[in-house]
Amino acid sequence: MIHTQPMPSGGIACAPVVGIAKSYGRVKQWELVEFAAQGSLANIYRARPAGSSGDRAAAYAVKMLRPEWEDDPRAVRLLQREALVGRSVAHPHLGPVLSSSVLDPPRLLAMPWLEGASLRARLDGGKLYEPAEALWVARQAAEALDALYTAGWLHGDVAPGNIFISPVGHATLIDLSFARPAEQPGSAVDRPVMGTCRYIAPELLTSTLRGDVRGDIYSLGAVLFEMLCGRVPYPAVDLAELASLHRQSSPPPLARLVPHVPREAVRLVMQMIANDPLRRPRTPRELIDRLAALEIALFSARPW
Repeated sequence: MIHTQPMPSGGIACAPVVGIAKSYGRVKQWELVEFAAQGSLANIYRARPAGSSGDRAAAYAVKMLRPEWEDDPRAVRLLQREALVGRSVAHPHLGPVLSSSVLDPPRLLAMPWLEGASLRARLDGGKLYEPAEALWVARQAAEALDALYTAGWLHGDVAPGNIFISPVGHATLIDLSFARPAEQPGSAVDRPVMGTCRYIAPELLTSTLRGDVRGDIYSLGAVLFEMLCGRVPYPAVDLAELASLHRQSSPPPLARLVPHVPREAVRLVMQMIANDPLRRPRTPRELIDRLAALEIALFSARPW
């Protein structure tokens, strides 16, 4: 069975523990086999199509709004947005939505079941990534951002809890609850549910500034920073503290924290988390090209 920890946002953190599977019964067209994870708005269940034989693998994840949120217009809107984006944008590094039922309770989405663990769980377990591996994970997440951006969307919540890593290192960007059209103004203060605030770009901390895809690039840079050194650039506990840190301080110099990381990789990370969006890579495609070049160079330099 999967043991889960509640997250302060819609994100999910999962860690395997020993347990006994039980059936949670049929919900619409799905048989819920195991409880898998809990977020602040929704629960995740491992599932299979209703009517399947008992020995058929439960190869799907069903995300279902918790009863107390079923009729909350903000929570419903988030789930509907995730259904829309997840069914319209397909990419190997982006978590797809296979089907949805979001017009009436119980409101749910169905997705493929992913084997592995979230990047959050791995970092919380004390894992630091070698530079080549960290760049590899970041480049895969950037590929998903590029697919979204090409289709006219921003992810809006890039964080370790929303990057899922398979046992062979395949990274999948999940949770499209906060996705929004690339041309639509938005800010963090508009969010009905707050959680992974440490990864939010500074321009999204005020409703007077318009955020664009460079907000997602900032968030991925903060994730990459943490993968390399084990801490976030700004260890804030809420939006007010984060805004204050952005105004009054700079992130610690990554080169001093991880002197073994090549200079060009450090330079790219620090550009990704620049307070001024104009100093960051302009698009996910530009970022992918730079990450890939560094990734190839580092893997090529490894002794085999």
